[in-house]
Amino acid sequence: MKIISTPNAPAAIGPYSQAVVSNGFAFLSGQIPLDPATGQLIDGDVAAQTERVLENLKAVLESCGSSLDRVVKTTVYLKDLGEFARMNEVYARYFPKNPPARATVEAARLPRDVRVEIDCISSVD
Repeated sequence: MKIISTPNAPAAIGPYSQAVVSNGFAFLSGQIPLDPATGQLIDGDVAAQTERVLENLKAVLESCGSSLDRVVKTTVYLKDLGEFARMNEVYARYFPKNPPARATVEAARLPRDVRVEIDCISSVD
């Protein structure tokens, strides 16, 4: 088991790792739309927040020796499922072919009152 931490994504804000690599897979903790340079939430709607979240996941995946192309499963947590279409437009740009399996759920409240959080599992070499 290998613990992953990269300065290219927001630091963990609790007792958890950005990712754990084990048995050929990377298990990434949920990312929220924090700017890794400042540690602050970005401004913007669910589309802007989804883009920042996916960029954060991409950075952690790269630190694991993986990439978005190797993601096998994501879970998307939305503050308002009514924003699904806007989130999905951005999400589709990051997974243009062979998209991973996915669950999307509406959550009553997300960390720091963000609009979206996403976690994922990917394969690694």
